[in-house]
Amino acid sequence: MDKLNLLPIPRVRGITPGDFQTSYMDPLRPVIVEAMASSCPALTKWTPQFFAEKYGDLPVKVYNASFAAPGNGYMASLKQMPFKEYLNLMLTSTLDLRMFAFNIFWHAPELRQDIVFPALANEFSKRILFMFFGCKNSATPMHYDPDLAHLFHTVMYGRKRVVLFHNDQSINLYRNPFTTRSYIDVDHPDFHKFPRLKNVTGYQEILESGETVFIPSGFWHYMVYEEGGYSICTRRRHPSLARRLRGYRNLFFDFPIDKAMNKLFPDFWFEWKTKKAQLAGG
Repeated sequence: MDKLNLLPIPRVRGITPGDFQTSYMDPLRPVIVEAMASSCPALTKWTPQFFAEKYGDLPVKVYNASFAAPGNGYMASLKQMPFKEYLNLMLTSTLDLRMFAFNIFWHAPELRQDIVFPALANEFSKRILFMFFGCKNSATPMHYDPDLAHLFHTVMYGRKRVVLFHNDQSINLYRNPFTTRSYIDVDHPDFHKFPRLKNVTGYQEILESGETVFIPSGFWHYMVYEEGGYSICTRRRHPSLARRLRGYRNLFFDFPIDKAMNKLFPDFWFEWKTKKAQLAGG
């Protein structure tokens, strides 16, 4: 065994909001909704050239793998550059450079008119919209969103490989305490160092431009840019009060402790978290 057990993500087309609720959202099952963004003007309008010409002078923060490494770069951007400069790198290089949770609508609110929400997404936020950009082969590290919201993640340009795991796999994925992060290598798992990975079952699929993946609350996700490109994501709060309180604890208790300890004792703290993750579950 040299690979994780990954099944295809189910695909649907033309599903009703009621069927989506009962078949996927309530039971926390991921699904790809094909052509969900087909009526969205942004899908054809928002080309790299459009962004570069209209908003190319915007300063943007870029990130690389140091975001997850202990030390001064932990959970911090690598540097800032003009948007058009980043877009050029995105199209022409394989540098490990990403932009994430970028809310371009703060700078260009007129772009909201290019987003059409189908009935399936009526309950999802029309205000909290984030974009994610990456060069070819760059990867979003394994994590789940700390606020535990449901996500609709739509590829707008390029192709993206998505790997998902249910939150009940957290022990087998060696979640680091005080974080929602795992440091396993999804594509080259070390079953000797992390033997519980043999018990993991997840999902994997390639998203094409215009396709949307539903990522249920708390689902682990790891994403690789098969081509330089970008996506847009909207979210919906989970209705459970207990789940929302757990999300608040992640954001306002665990994360501040993690960042403070990293700042004070980066190597010791990282080693302690790693050992705790390896020992969890016996």
